[in-house]
Amino acid sequence: MRVNERVTMRCTATALAVAALAACGGGSSGPSNELPKGIKEIGATVYPATTAGTGATAATQDLLTGGIGKTGLGAAAAPAYADPARPTAAELRRNALYSNYRGILDPLPAGGYGTLYGPNVTAGGQVTAGEGLIPGREYVAVLDDGSGRKQTVIAVQVPDSFSASNPCIVLGPSSGSRGVYGAIGTAGEWGLKKGCAVALTDAGKGVGLHNLADDTVNQIDGTRATRSAAGASSFFTALGDAARAAYDAAFPNRIAIKHAHSQQNPEKDWGSDTLAAGRYALYVLNARYGTATDPVPFTKGNTLVIAGSASNGGAASLRAAEQDGDGLIDGVVASEPVTEMPTASGYGIQFGGAAVAGYGKTLAEYTTYGNIYQPCAALAADAAVGETSVYGYYAYYKALLGIDLAARATARCDGLASKGLVAGATTAERATDALAKLHAYGWTAENDTMHNAHHGLGNGPILSAMYTMAYGRFAADANLCDTSFAATNLLTGDVVAAAPAALVQSFATANGTANGTPATVVYNDSVGGAKAWQFAVSPSTGVADLGLDNALCQHALVSGKDPATGAALTASSTPTKADSDKVRAGIAEVLHSANLRGKPAIIVAGRSDALVPVNNNARAYTALNRTVEGASSKLRYIEVLNGQHFDAFLPFAGFDTRFVPLHPYFNQAMDAMWAHLKSGAALPANQVVRTTPRGGTPGAAPAITAANVPPFVAAPAAADQIGFAGTSITVPR
Repeated sequence: MRVNERVTMRCTATALAVAALAACGGGSSGPSNELPKGIKEIGATVYPATTAGTGATAATQDLLTGGIGKTGLGAAAAPAYADPARPTAAELRRNALYSNYRGILDPLPAGGYGTLYGPNVTAGGQVTAGEGLIPGREYVAVLDDGSGRKQTVIAVQVPDSFSASNPCIVLGPSSGSRGVYGAIGTAGEWGLKKGCAVALTDAGKGVGLHNLADDTVNQIDGTRATRSAAGASSFFTALGDAARAAYDAAFPNRIAIKHAHSQQNPEKDWGSDTLAAGRYALYVLNARYGTATDPVPFTKGNTLVIAGSASNGGAASLRAAEQDGDGLIDGVVASEPVTEMPTASGYGIQFGGAAVAGYGKTLAEYTTYGNIYQPCAALAADAAVGETSVYGYYAYYKALLGIDLAARATARCDGLASKGLVAGATTAERATDALAKLHAYGWTAENDTMHNAHHGLGNGPILSAMYTMAYGRFAADANLCDTSFAATNLLTGDVVAAAPAALVQSFATANGTANGTPATVVYNDSVGGAKAWQFAVSPSTGVADLGLDNALCQHALVSGKDPATGAALTASSTPTKADSDKVRAGIAEVLHSANLRGKPAIIVAGRSDALVPVNNNARAYTALNRTVEGASSKLRYIEVLNGQHFDAFLPFAGFDTRFVPLHPYFNQAMDAMWAHLKSGAALPANQVVRTTPRGGTPGAAPAITAANVPPFVAAPAAADQIGFAGTSITVPR
């Protein structure tokens, strides 16, 4: 039964009290349960979690695992579809839970799955032999602004263990560009185990792929249809008939991506979308548990609300707290948040007693800058990796496909030198200079050996393309910096038609970015024809250099200047000043205030995070918050040694031996926030946590134990304390 249908049935009853009539639009001035503005309900489903298996029907599913349990989430392959060419909405939901859980956590037992965390580990940390299925109801709704293009999806999960006498809600905005289940492994699992309602939201991102060749789209329930057949159920439609036909004729087989092409700049709404999810959760709880005499039993005053998520979801949680003028949120936990710093002035960072020079830059600034220099810097002696694994991606790629990315990175160094952007007569000297430039821009020595993998896996090209498009609100046919998205041939980089199976299963397999599932970043201006970024030949250099011209263009959009000459952009430059102005206006819309309104908050970040460097994010935000809120600030910062951005990378050879998961610290931070809000326990002190990597042989690291990931403590030793000196945060080595 749909929620709105349930409310309608109540309104037609004959024996309603006056308070209930008010909820139905009657004449009482008493409280009423109002559907939040802009919310359209889709439906509600009961998931009884009667068994763990691989069935596709709702009867075999649960809230957390899609019915496959701890064993299924840990399996190497997702459950099969009855018909892979026509997966059902229920099958797609099940497999989306599988891929989103594994997309942000290490799913291997050696990495801690099933012992340190996982569905079978209770809220109190007890490891059980169970599958961890959680029965309950899931309510799905869409938040829109009337344009039909926003389409933010919200899923409120109410476990059967929810206690009306001890109500709590956990807000879980998705990480990255993921869909509505993007925080299922973080906020979702923690909250459901606590018996809280969990309000998940994609915050305006999600898997919205408009295949411009055949005019098919994802629908809100994850299934695919033609644009005309989908109608209002289309999750994202990029272009109308004429524009689509014209663009497809010029650039065949391209795919538009919602986060990049919605023309909504969704990041500006991450906070408000998270708050809307919380308000809808209260509505759902009141609709389910309210009575004629008490139609609104749950309010922000009597219901504990914690916002907690990772990466972009962590940023959304912080932004929601900053924007929460109504006092909905009681506390915040943000793991590795992407904090968009409004300034680098008025505060500072000291590390090991020395002032840090580069800090406080926005995602657009450091991502597009890193995309220029990372390939060259990866060749520096201090950044050398060499091993044939994903950790040493250039060597791995050559061993796997015979394609020499290191040679193309050398060409990138040469191109930078020819434009006066690095110094040195040799590749080694140029690479050393490029690495120094990254250090000056906010990266640390702990990130040196990660530039190889981060650029090789496409993080720089993907984010530089997507975010500039999103900030400037460019349509899919804008050809911004001669960049588009498409499926490509793995060996040649040529654009190909997306496989039908990849499109129909995309709700469950894609992560909302151009990561190759199924679309990757394509440089349309590559000499000889459009190519995937790894194969691109820049027009200005005439060599395969991983698309230097495109990288320079994207950073110019952010800075407003030609990176090579420093000259301001003009109406006739490439890119134009007008395009840059649009991008920079969009960036201004997403900046954080760092004012948490006195709310308690805990930030957890890994010192080795090369995607979201702590100097530009967690450290900078904590320092600015201190200047804004002063000594009354309730923000606490936990910096984890040997922690990096992607727990999902830890199964890869090289990552397994060198890094530890951050997820146990997210869970501990949520526990600490719960204890603080429920019983008044002190928040943890700002501190560095000194972990021990597993070591051993890459690809075969020994199993992790609790000793590898010691907890943060109430009273850290002096050498581990993070403090403040004047307006600067002080972080020990």
